[in-house]
Amino acid sequence: MAGWLGNAYLWVKAFHIIFVIFWMAGLFLLPRYLVHHQEALGTPEATAWEKREALLRRMILSPSIGMVWLLGLALAANVGLFDGLPGLGWLHTKLLIVILLSGYQGWAVGYSKKLAKGQGKIASRRLRMIGELPALAVILIVILAVVKPF
Repeated sequence: MAGWLGNAYLWVKAFHIIFVIFWMAGLFLLPRYLVHHQEALGTPEATAWEKREALLRRMILSPSIGMVWLLGLALAANVGLFDGLPGLGWLHTKLLIVILLSGYQGWAVGYSKKLAKGQGKIASRRLRMIGELPALAVILIVILAVVKPF
């Protein structure tokens, strides 16, 4: 790909993928932590889950989402997203899903903070189902990025 990134394109793409993997690992793990945290409310174990969630946010989720966005926007600019080039419907859709995933992370972090205050209100089964949303998003994102259907 010959855009403004030049020879750095493949390096930027590689690091983007690496940080996406880290981010997804965190997004797969945090909802499971939330389930265990919620089930531990009112016990001494709840404090341990609060610490685990905070560490996951600080060490994996926050740095990863920042790098995913930074490198992803650089790649998008490189292929002409901001120049209005045609044929990038797949990238617009991918970007929308990434925005939704970012919002999902915000919701999960917010729910984690509610649990820390003892305010868990979502049924465990439903919380487990909500935890599968990142997997569905990843399936769509990979198909869009590889197949580029539109």
